Amino acid sequence: MNIKPLFDKVVIESVPVEEKTKSGLFLTAASQEKPQAYKVVAVGPGGIVDGKEVQMQVNVGDKVLCSQYAGSEFKVDGKEFTIIRQSEILAILED
Repeated sequence: MNIKPLFDKVVIESVPVEEKTKSGLFLTAASQEKPQAYKVVAVGPGGIVDGKEVQMQVNVGDKVLCSQYAGSEFKVDGKEFTIIRQSEILAILED
């Protein structure tokens, strides 16, 4: 099943979190923080949102940073996704 976001919405999935610290200690699932780096899976078309023209600045495949509790989480076909507004994306990570 494909997810097709509307307006200024962006579908993201979390990038795998390191399971051990720099010093080599393994972290339990409970002690790991919610990831803040995500991969863009789908992007809405933009358009008029709340009376303002919105142009999409992110593309599918971009890695982005978002605040820890941004968006709404969904499970589709057993995979977890988050849908957020483009304005909730803080930065695009470049290699």
